[in-house]
Amino acid sequence: MIPQVSPWIGEGEAQAVASVVRSGWLTEGSRAEEFTTRLNHYLGAPYGVLAPNGTLALAMALMALGIGDGDEVIVPDSTFVASATACVLAGATPVFVDVTADCYQMDAESLDNVVTKRTRAIMPVWLNGAAPDMDYLQDWACDNEVYVIEDAAQALGSKDCHGMPPGRLTNAACLSFFADKTITTGEGGYVTCRDDQTYRNLLEIRNQGRRERGSFLHPTIGWNFRMTEMQAALGLAQMDRLDTIITRKATIMDWYREGLAETPEVRIVEAMPGSTHVPFRCLIMAESADFLGVWLKEHGVEPRAFFRPLHSQPCFDDFSPHAEPFPNAQYAYEHGVMLPVWPLLTREQVAYICQTVRTFYGHE
Repeated sequence: MIPQVSPWIGEGEAQAVASVVRSGWLTEGSRAEEFTTRLNHYLGAPYGVLAPNGTLALAMALMALGIGDGDEVIVPDSTFVASATACVLAGATPVFVDVTADCYQMDAESLDNVVTKRTRAIMPVWLNGAAPDMDYLQDWACDNEVYVIEDAAQALGSKDCHGMPPGRLTNAACLSFFADKTITTGEGGYVTCRDDQTYRNLLEIRNQGRRERGSFLHPTIGWNFRMTEMQAALGLAQMDRLDTIITRKATIMDWYREGLAETPEVRIVEAMPGSTHVPFRCLIMAESADFLGVWLKEHGVEPRAFFRPLHSQPCFDDFSPHAEPFPNAQYAYEHGVMLPVWPLLTREQVAYICQTVRTFYGHE
């Protein structure tokens, strides 16, 4: 079976984690500080804090901006459920909006249909690692005086059409280091921001209401949203591989484009023109997607279906105010198939996956 996910973990990562274990200092320390510094430098971010995972990173960003009870956050209908559950965790209400028909990113032109006096933020998602239309979204947010919190969980290494990484112009951007992301710490996340007050709020939220550890004075309410030193050491070792991972993923996508070029029943979902895409998966829109998924499994390839639209998730039966039609999100769910793009995939494996797809449609 060619798996959907296989993180690139080697001896360097094992030695880095073992070094922390041998040191006896397991909570955040010098490696966490170095990991934060390297991430800020890579992202061009003035401030950033580590988080236990991407979901809590989003919730922390919302809390740090004062978003909570009675507030609404506009979220694209096609995304992983954590984009919306983070809003609920912060006390806010997620409001869903349809996505575009080409890249399945937040449909900026539909925002006017759902904005209300309670709207405090929009949460564009870098779906599959690709940038949304951040120019339009940022302008819209400025015109409507709302925050922009980027869910960039899948997007480390990606850049928009101006060569900008997530978070360069917005109020906050959140990353995930889950096992299937570009780099991994097992579980883990990150929040970047651009102003000092939001940063101070983040420090207190993640550290029991205080900015420094070792004190029992807690000026505000906070929680333990920290990372471990072992995770930070793993993240640093992964950062050493980042450029190579990005290059390999780009090459794998080229192999998919070549292998599926003569398969009219399949369309590879590409990033917006001019942007730099580090793919989370190879996302295709395919005829008879359900049956294709079964066929792939029967022939030794583990596919993944596309995200079920948030508006149709049972957990949000009570969270669908201002409901609009979601035809593009529904289409993507019914036709989307995600193929593996982990960095150690071989050309032979990708060729086999493409051959299996072509055979399903009778092209072999």
